[in-house]
Amino acid sequence: MSMNLKRNAFIALICCSIPILGNAQSVDNNRNKLPEIGVVASDTLTIDKEVLVGKAIMRQLRGEAPIVHDPVINEYIQDLGNRLVIQADNAKFPFSFFMLNNSAINAFAFFGGHIGIHSGLITQADSESELASVFAHEVAHVTQRHLARASQAQKRSAPLQIASLIGGILLAMANPEAGVAAIQVGTAGAAQSRINYTRSMEQEADNIGISMLARAGFDPNGAPAFFGKLAAQSRGQSSQLEFLRTHPIPENRISETRARAATYGTRNIPASLNFHLVKARIVARYEGNAQRNINYFSYQVQQNKYVFRKAALYGLALSYFESEQYASASQILNELLSDDPENLFYLDAMTDVFIEQGNPTAAIKMLTRLWRYKPQNKVLALNLANAMIKAQQYPEAIQILRDVLLVNPEHFLSYSLLIDAYTATGQKREMYKTSAERFALLLAYPKAIDELQFAYNETGEDYLEKQRIKARIDQFRNEIITLERL
Repeated sequence: MSMNLKRNAFIALICCSIPILGNAQSVDNNRNKLPEIGVVASDTLTIDKEVLVGKAIMRQLRGEAPIVHDPVINEYIQDLGNRLVIQADNAKFPFSFFMLNNSAINAFAFFGGHIGIHSGLITQADSESELASVFAHEVAHVTQRHLARASQAQKRSAPLQIASLIGGILLAMANPEAGVAAIQVGTAGAAQSRINYTRSMEQEADNIGISMLARAGFDPNGAPAFFGKLAAQSRGQSSQLEFLRTHPIPENRISETRARAATYGTRNIPASLNFHLVKARIVARYEGNAQRNINYFSYQVQQNKYVFRKAALYGLALSYFESEQYASASQILNELLSDDPENLFYLDAMTDVFIEQGNPTAAIKMLTRLWRYKPQNKVLALNLANAMIKAQQYPEAIQILRDVLLVNPEHFLSYSLLIDAYTATGQKREMYKTSAERFALLLAYPKAIDELQFAYNETGEDYLEKQRIKARIDQFRNEIITLERL
């Protein structure tokens, strides 16, 4: 469905990722001792081109990777990421954070401020500071322009095509081991120099990331604690020689991050309810099966095996919902909402329950009051629009979704809901146009153009609308040409 792009072994090894099981690395954090080197690669890849390439990678990922379009989770990880980006030096563009449904402990960063995390990273973290330490590391990769700097180093010996960068990064994301294997095609000396360059980038990201973590109000000890998990899981599992690793062994990283964190003293950071709610949501909706999860959360509640009872109850409610026991889910959610009526996690889940019980108007009533005070909140807006579609209040839903897209023009879920609304109301032209935009978000420009051709055929005698559609077709064709020239 997306454009075919070449794979590049070198970039596969520097996709700026925290590795799965055992490819972790050390830290030495003192911001005052670090040079301003984030702009050193500007002669290789301009900021504008980096944003353009990042946008293309993100669009291809939507079509090929298991990205989770969950408004509650997305709201949480974007907020967490923004708290760190605010403390970052040399941030040249807005950052976008997203999650893949993958149980591996992994995270990655790429051009244009895009940072992806695997769901397993959240469920395996014990505290928000641990999770934030990985975010900070990845933000540092972006602000220091590590991919651009690596491409500059590569250009000293061979030409570099940006299209190859895209394919190589996607290869490493899909299968990190493939990146390690691919490098063996080259000479041993060249492979060694490329890996060493990657190690220096990883250390630099740790240096900057742990300082960022502390300035953002998190516990710097979250970094060595997280790396300790990697070490525990990697012992005895890696047969690679040290020089073929893209990161030093976890034990080295733990000792250095622990020493650096100690310079900030002891910090008693309260546990985060939202962090534990997100963990419960991922387990209940994206891991295991419903009955197993009911047993799991029931045990937590009955034996007091939780950090927050509310999070355990929330996970139990979602598990009941997944097993279609809506009455049981509703009972728990009503208890939670009575204590915290504006909590977005509970409101989102209760909306789903109302809809499945055939009572979307109850969800509309519940959400409307709060949405009127927070119309820009995507969790409220998307839940309200979804409930309105189920209640056949299509014009209201369409307006809400159009407003969301006005502010967030690449919000994939909004396009999907809008297509449902236009289809239900028989607005074929608008449905085709919206479908075209959704295909464009998947880098499927030929299909997007086809949809616009269908829309054109539905315009009748509306000359201005025909011109607008033709102009958009030309824009998509130009996008294809631009990508081919990168």
